Amino acid sequence: MTDLLDLAIEAHGGLQRWQQIERLHAHIKVGGAVWHVKGWPDVYADIRTSISTHRPHTEFTPFLQEGQHCVWEPERTAVIADSGDIIEQRAAPRSFFEGHTIPTPWDRQHLIYFTGYAMWTYLTTPFLFGLPGFRTQEIEPWHEEDEIWRRLKVTFPSTVPSHSTVQTFYFDPDGLLRRHDYSVDIMGGTRSANYASDHKSFAGLTMPTKRRVYATGADNRPILDRVAVSIDLLEVSVEP
Repeated sequence: MTDLLDLAIEAHGGLQRWQQIERLHAHIKVGGAVWHVKGWPDVYADIRTSISTHRPHTEFTPFLQEGQHCVWEPERTAVIADSGDIIEQRAAPRSFFEGHTIPTPWDRQHLIYFTGYAMWTYLTTPFLFGLPGFRTQEIEPWHEEDEIWRRLKVTFPSTVPSHSTVQTFYFDPDGLLRRHDYSVDIMGGTRSANYASDHKSFAGLTMPTKRRVYATGADNRPILDRVAVSIDLLEVSVEP
């Protein structure tokens, strides 16, 4: 691991604390323009999500209506009744995004796939970068207004789906995540900057409670005319 990754992991609660946790539960509010474009306005306006901390697995509940939830894993998405009965599922879900661009509407399984991998990435950062197959490299720092943020280029393994194979994470002098850049490949490729702020402590972990995603211009600066995605983290609990 790089010195920057060591600093970031310690700033967000430390590896020892993370390794004690098997599941993480969060109450979130999600908004932004992308949900209207995709045909799902307010779908996650007030919802609870759960993730497995050491393998890619995300759930949202209730999903679309009371009595059911959804599950994302790399090779499967599903809508499941609280009784355990499978209502609907899809194998190899990423393959169903072929030819998609930003305006392409989504069905339920598209929605589950995107939000599942995105939320898993956000809630496990920066700890997931120490998993097998990840490669990290510190690159030149970034000047953001009157601050200097150190940057970590992260290459994801093929076994861990995410926005894009290569992503860039920005950390302040204390090692806290402040920005996260990527291309959303399943939307045909984008230039996106995900700003993270309002860090708070939950059960020994320090996490950003506010995220705002903007398109970026050729100068790598955010275009602030609209928020593509907003995420507010209201509450977090963990299971050992």
